Amino acid sequence: MIALVIYRAVADHVVPFAVTLTTRMLARSLNMPEPLLHSTGDYVVARVTAFEHGVGRSLCPFRLARLLRAWWRRRH
Repeated sequence: MIALVIYRAVADHVVPFAVTLTTRMLARSLNMPEPLLHSTGDYVVARVTAFEHGVGRSLCPFRLARLLRAWWRRRH
């Protein structure tokens, strides 16, 4: 029961504080305002997602391994 209370305290207070502090530190280190940092992060997530669903699928390591094995079998 005590562990649940401690977990709730950490989840309710420490985690949001850590996220806010990290965001502020990153924004200051990049010398940009926090709202711009948030919108830039959203843009990067959207671009990475688009890449993973487009070109990234063809670069999947399992797919590449299958193609390499098939190529190796045909040569030998």
